[in-house]
Amino acid sequence: MRTIQVGSRKSKLALVQSEQVIHNLSDKSDQFAFAIRHIVTKGDRILNVTLSKVGGKGLFVKEIERALLDGAIDFAVHSMKDMPAELPRGLEIASIPMREDACDVLLTRSGDGLDSLEPGAIVGTSSLRRGAQLLSLRPDLNVRPLRGNVDTRIGRLKSGDFDAIILAAAGMKRLGVHEKNHPLAFDEMLPAVGQGALAIECRSSDEELKALLQTINDPDTEITVRAERALLTRLNGSCQVPIAALCKRRADTKLELTGLVASVDGKEVFKTCRVGEDPEKLGTEAAEALLHQGAGTVLKQLGSDPNAG
Repeated sequence: MRTIQVGSRKSKLALVQSEQVIHNLSDKSDQFAFAIRHIVTKGDRILNVTLSKVGGKGLFVKEIERALLDGAIDFAVHSMKDMPAELPRGLEIASIPMREDACDVLLTRSGDGLDSLEPGAIVGTSSLRRGAQLLSLRPDLNVRPLRGNVDTRIGRLKSGDFDAIILAAAGMKRLGVHEKNHPLAFDEMLPAVGQGALAIECRSSDEELKALLQTINDPDTEITVRAERALLTRLNGSCQVPIAALCKRRADTKLELTGLVASVDGKEVFKTCRVGEDPEKLGTEAAEALLHQGAGTVLKQLGSDPNAG
């Protein structure tokens, strides 16, 4: 029996996600055993600086990808929204299980919603995307950086450091956190690319493992996330830029992709919605529409040239 080494960050959410994937795979086959190996990433070590200032998305995956390439682990379970647009040669996303809730939620000290916040209220978020969209809705709010795990962030809200915080619904649900929250509508807060989905990454050469991982792949999640990531790829996006996207399968089976690029202060917001059938083509077309509106200027100002490379 082959023992598959699964690389995981040590955070509670990362371990819950990895353990759930292992459980689902074990239900599909009894021919494999699994062992989790903890890997500490740069993003886990640097907690006092916003992600946008220390390298963006790759902070949570580079060490894990190195372990994959070295053969120290066989696959890793990532939050899809942490995945850079381009993967190292020799690695691939072999499976995308069914997506959890993609929306962001607002937690306030009062327990009330966004409208309850007074002008100047302090809102914590580690995401430029969330901050930009929040400021476009409420420019009177004071957005401040907040990092750490879900429990840490909620603790700082309760201690009075913040009047409100924004979290991903998916993380709260996977952790079983039941704090009172207010879901933010997608027309108010468009999620990160791939938010709520998992990316299971392995070596491209491991055909046996890829076949196993495909047994828990969800085709609808895969195709919608592919459209979102095609948009991200065309925009050459990263955590340093407020980029958001959400693709859904419509009743007529076509794909509907909404994409957004914003300035960090929320004063400029470029948004588009496109419908199509081919996910990569749809994502590229949506990105081109955003660039046609003028999003390229914002991207370049933030150091993410969509025409680089």
